[in-house]
Amino acid sequence: MLLIEAGGADRHPMIHMPAGIALLAGNRRINWRYRTESEPELAGRRLHWPRGKVLGGSSSINAMCYTRGHPRDYDEWAAATTATWSYTAVLPYFLRSEDHHGQGEHGYHGHGGPLSVEDLKSRNPLSAVFVAAGVACGLPRNEDFNGHHQEGVGFYQVTQRSGRRSSTATAYLAPVRHRRNLTIRTECLATRILFSGTKASGVEFNHAGTLEQAQAMREVLVCAGAIGSPQLLLLSGVGPAADLEGHGIRVTADSREVGHNLQDHLDFCTLNQCPVPVTYDFSRAQTLAVGLRYFLTHSGPGVSNVAEAGGFVRSALAPDERPDLQLHFVPAQLDEHGRNRLPGHGFTVHACVLRPASRGRLTLRSALPADPPRIQPRYLSEPRDLEVLLEGIRISRAIIAAAPFARFRGRELFRARGSARARSSRRSCDARPRPSITPQGAVAWDAMPTRWSIPSCACGA
Repeated sequence: MLLIEAGGADRHPMIHMPAGIALLAGNRRINWRYRTESEPELAGRRLHWPRGKVLGGSSSINAMCYTRGHPRDYDEWAAATTATWSYTAVLPYFLRSEDHHGQGEHGYHGHGGPLSVEDLKSRNPLSAVFVAAGVACGLPRNEDFNGHHQEGVGFYQVTQRSGRRSSTATAYLAPVRHRRNLTIRTECLATRILFSGTKASGVEFNHAGTLEQAQAMREVLVCAGAIGSPQLLLLSGVGPAADLEGHGIRVTADSREVGHNLQDHLDFCTLNQCPVPVTYDFSRAQTLAVGLRYFLTHSGPGVSNVAEAGGFVRSALAPDERPDLQLHFVPAQLDEHGRNRLPGHGFTVHACVLRPASRGRLTLRSALPADPPRIQPRYLSEPRDLEVLLEGIRISRAIIAAAPFARFRGRELFRARGSARARSSRRSCDARPRPSITPQGAVAWDAMPTRWSIPSCACGA
């Protein structure tokens, strides 16, 4: 097996220190740092889309929250495809993959698998305040978002092992990387899939300015995530013929769905100042002390995934029994994915729409593989998404206004003009919406006829 990675090895110490995620947002060596095109429903702004450019992909830079999704989502996929995607069918694979250590409902967690899942070993006291405030607002307390019920507020389980990040690279690759039948090539940018007739026969890639080719004996697996996978297919001539011909790319398969159906959760951050200095808004000296403690003992705030608590909430607009909003609580002022450092102490409540109706697309900027693609999510192009997001803002503010936050609640930052209840146009969310960065859908699995042998997945971004 040949594994080709555009980035480097996952040696950066901040990858493995969970709280180091705040220091990875601007690192161009391990983060693709994509930007969307101008978003018409968000006052023309271009939004930052971080994606991992390193072994482990985005699992090496994400917030490590372990959430599988609602069972009904899988059952709907099964109804649209095959029964093998039902929740009953996929749950055994989740159990096999998991090595669970912590609290969790019996029958919903596995032991001995490669991916370690733990309860956080260190939590900020404000995270417990958030959970208590959610319960005070009438939301159920949920001890396990991956158990029988998803709805409620509680603490996230995290993909960590003994306080270190458990990425796909550390969980699946590290134990087997010395096998003789595995070759790992890093710093190699895949430029196109090679075809022999209608069969994927290999891959072309660029290493240090030199084009190389690798011929496949059995199959080619495209595992470059929701951005890299459709981009590579388009560069290989698999996609809408008119678009490909416009870039001078020879059409291998006129597959109209590749690059279309792009989806992402729009996330609104409600930031509040905190008069009590208990947050993770550390000074430089405190940050150094946290890092030193972590690397010596693997304990303290360095173990935190920062998004320690959260919830799944059914708004008044939810069409069925599934929560339509997800909340993340961060005991710090997290602005622009940590890229914009704010003075003082504060906390952030993220609210995102779980099943957005808005759809965008991904297209090539040019035929050059090194050029980033055009990412057009078309956030809020469906009016209902705005209404659900406004519900998320209202619920976030209600939780912050609850009694448990009384001594910790300061002024809300960046509050837009008018109340959330009074806003009715798309302009109402111009102030602080950010992508939640869980894109999907741009490689439709039924986009290619069955004779095209290109197994594709959207994992390992």
